Amino acid sequence: MASSKKPRSADPAAAVQVFLGDSPLQRKRVCVGLSGGVDSVALLHVLHCLKGKKKYSLRAVHVHHGLSPYADEWAGFCRRLCREWRVPLTIHRVKVTKAGRGLEAAARDARYEVFRKAPADFVALAHHLDDQAETVLMNLLRGAGLRGASGMPTRSSLGGKGLLRPLLEISRENIVAYARAHGLQWIEDESNADEALTRNFVRRRLGPLLEARFPAWKQSLARAARHFSRKELDGQRLLREFLSARGLRAPSEARLVEMLKQLTSGGARTKMAHDGATLRVYRGEVRVDSGKNFPFAPVTWKGERRLAIPALGGELRFRPARGKGIVFSEKPAFSVRLRSGGERLQPDAARPRRTLKNLFQEAGVPPWERERLPLLYRGDDLVWAPGLGIDVRYRASAKVAGWVPEWRPRQL
Repeated sequence: MASSKKPRSADPAAAVQVFLGDSPLQRKRVCVGLSGGVDSVALLHVLHCLKGKKKYSLRAVHVHHGLSPYADEWAGFCRRLCREWRVPLTIHRVKVTKAGRGLEAAARDARYEVFRKAPADFVALAHHLDDQAETVLMNLLRGAGLRGASGMPTRSSLGGKGLLRPLLEISRENIVAYARAHGLQWIEDESNADEALTRNFVRRRLGPLLEARFPAWKQSLARAARHFSRKELDGQRLLREFLSARGLRAPSEARLVEMLKQLTSGGARTKMAHDGATLRVYRGEVRVDSGKNFPFAPVTWKGERRLAIPALGGELRFRPARGKGIVFSEKPAFSVRLRSGGERLQPDAARPRRTLKNLFQEAGVPPWERERLPLLYRGDDLVWAPGLGIDVRYRASAKVAGWVPEWRPRQL
């Protein structure tokens, strides 16, 4: 989730102090993802300097991907650095398997699996402003939705622990300046020059072109990401309220984010099972389908005001009114049935008799609901359909007593 306070300083130490003001870190275990690059070294240094004031314990974790011929040297550098600063360090060797994905994504997944299992209450990562802008740009170029346009959150959760990105609003230029001012040493990853990797291509080719015309493109994209992030948080809140109003339990935050992503980026065929029901999207709106189908036999309406239909999960109600509704008669008998196909109805005298399919489409009734709606017949004539109205042939005329039908399904 986005921080409620935005760092106003370009100095990493000051920015991190402001950021940590929102985080209850006292007596908590904080673990820094340490690659050995300037970003993570600077973050570890800042957190090491603030440890006594903020009263948290600090450790670091280095993920040894084994992808570079210098991987052992990087691990050795991190080991010497942490020994000098007296910061406990764990080095994890991982095997990066593409499995149909790109190398960057596979390596990232391997890292996050290590972070997920780290013995800590919070994991701090050194992503910065440049990373955020590049991430948003790449996501937009891939056609990502709201979630992708939101970029990386400053705060989120991972494996039951907090995930923090305290430098997300600080540029790499300012991080390098901080590192030099404090005499810090770091290593350079030779793969950063490999433009076959998407992020490097964006950083080395697209970035300079954008900067020539839009000098503040990184800040602008990061600001846009914050706006999109707030929209996403609003969407999560609304989805929680939507589920609660229909008696459905809200899932975990991670699952809620995934649900929101699918529901907002999917099309009309989006279908998602949750808590015994099914969430669907129809004409841009989320609908809930109980998904339950029970055997149904026609039910006779004998003029009662309420007619329970358990097989369809609801109740028909009939309100007496003069000059409105249906004129009741015992013969031919009224009955409630389901669609069988080809039915026609004329709810408007100014328009011709039309198929239920066309009328349902016009009224915005989702396809999966149409097959389970109770239709009222008199003999073999269709008299009324929920959401469409009464056929003009059976509508009560002025001063004649009638019954106005209403379908009350169980609320979902």
